[in-house]
Parts: sequence; C-alpha cells; structure tokens
Amino acid sequence: MTYCVALRLDRGLVFMSDTRTNAGVDNVASCRKMFSWSDGDCAVTLLTAGNLATTQAVVSLIEERLKSPGERSPSILGQPSMFAVARMVGDLLKQEIARAGSGQMSADAGTFAATLILGGQVRGSAPRLFLIYPEGNFIEAGDDMPWFQSGETKYGRPILVRAFDPAMSFEAAAKLLMVSYDSTIKANLSVGPPMDLQVYETDSLQTGKTLRIEANDPQYLAISEGWSDALRSAFDALPDVTL
Repeated sequence: MTYCVALRLDRGLVFMSDTRTNAGVDNVASCRKMFSWSDGDCAVTLLTAGNLATTQAVVSLIEERLKSPGERSPSILGQPSMFAVARMVGDLLKQEIARAGSGQMSADAGTFAATLILGGQVRGSAPRLFLIYPEGNFIEAGDDMPWFQSGETKYGRPILVRAFDPAMSFEAAAKLLMVSYDSTIKANLSVGPPMDLQVYETDSLQTGKTLRIEANDPQYLAISEGWSDALRSAFDALPDVTL
C-alpha cells in the first residue's frame, strides 16, 4: 500500500507521496511513486498507487512515447489540454491492467489495479488536477473537491478536511501534508518514509521544486513532535465528561 496526496491551491499545485512498497512484513522496500515531465509549454506530475508492476509499466510507456512519439503513440507533452493528458494516461492504465490480467483468468480482478493522481498545466490554461481510476476514467478537482488522495487515505484525511485552505502558502501546504503523513505513518506500517514533496507554481510550466523527506529530516521531526504536543494540549484543555 502507499499514500499519495495532491492539493489544488490558488497559487498552484502541491504533491506528496511516500515510497514504501511491501509484499508482507518480511519484504519491505522503497520505490519512487512521483514522476514529472515538462517541456516549457506543459508540466505534468503523476503520483502512483496500487500494483507496482502496473504503475511502473504505465510510467515506462509514458517515457517511451516521450522519446519516440508517433501518430499511434503520442506523447503526453504537446497535448492541447490537461484533459487530453488525463484521457491518454487513463487509457494507458486501463490497457496495461487488461494486458497484465489477460493470462491470469483465475486471478482476482483487483490484482493488477492501480490508481493515479495526475496534475499539471498546459500553456494558456489553468493548472488542473485529476484522479484516475483503474478503469481508465477520471474525475477532476474543483472548488468543492480541491484535493485528492489515493492509497491508504483514512488516517491522513481528517487534518486535510479541517485545515486545508486554497489560499494557503506553499509552506503551509507542505506543513499540512507532513502532518497528514505523520498521522498515517504512526497508524499504518504500509506507509513510510522517505517521502517526496513537490510544489508547482502556476504558469511556471517547469517541474516544481522537489524535496526528499527522510525519516530523520529535522523539519519533519519538528512538525511530528509539535503536532503530538499540540494534540495532547488540546485534549487536556477539553472539558471533562460527567459520568
């Protein structure tokens, strides 16, 4: 399992993903799940969750098309809109799941499933954010739903619901996501550091600044410890219940 989050802010997009993969408690490893591409006219970031073989195959297909685009294998860069990019990536995901499952007739339908979060901007339009399902269809973030999660979402969701503000700074958004990840990591062994964090500023049309956050990162530790202290203080300040 994994945990991926993307936020749509007034000033741009923020992405974060962990790197833990596991096939049982004795087979744990790290693998990058954030991928970015840009050419000066388009910038795209992809977060992957689900079957690792499926997601790696989709990323490889995207990169192969970037190297040798053709009429039947167009590149995600150079598309007229982020909607077109999302449709292309969704088709690749659906096709790869179908291909992987074609020789596994007895396998569970979800064996090769994966979910993707896709965000970015094409010159002349606003940044857009999509959640792509295993079936290849997708939904887009909007004012009523300005962020997406995938993977192990439940532990890190409450802080997003309570504290997210589209007008917040990139720095505040990074802090919010660190709290969301800290809550998830403390509750679920299938999510773990290092984490990748990226910010994309509207109209930059370049891959945004990316940070690798290790378990011993001083900023992450300060936020983790500060959040624990703040929660204990808030709990102690609540009125006692009369029994």
